[in-house]
Amino acid sequence: MFAKTPMEVAVYELHNFSISFFSSLLGGDVVSVKLDNSASGASVVAIDNKIEQAMDLVKNHLMYAVREEVEILKEQIKELAEKNNQLERENYLLKNLASPEQLEKFQSRIPTDVLLDNQNVQVT
Repeated sequence: MFAKTPMEVAVYELHNFSISFFSSLLGGDVVSVKLDNSASGASVVAIDNKIEQAMDLVKNHLMYAVREEVEILKEQIKELAEKNNQLERENYLLKNLASPEQLEKFQSRIPTDVLLDNQNVQVT
């Protein structure tokens, strides 16, 4: 068996940690890689490639999750916009059907700060 330099051992340990970490994030099996004792430069390149592949997998997984979440949020926004339009139509209809006395009585029940907020919204 060949003696390994401290650098080779450190790279090997770092690689195993990186692959284990990325695999645990993705819920996959841990991939093990053996050191190439004949050419430490080649093993470093192989390790870098494996780390890059693992990072690409994580990126792809995150992008998929973000896309899913965006679709859910788009649907929620659509539903809320429809609900808002429906409530605005109901509000307009109720205002038009109410008598001036009913409107005055209703507005006297609303706290002053709410009325001021509504007036500011209508102005803008």
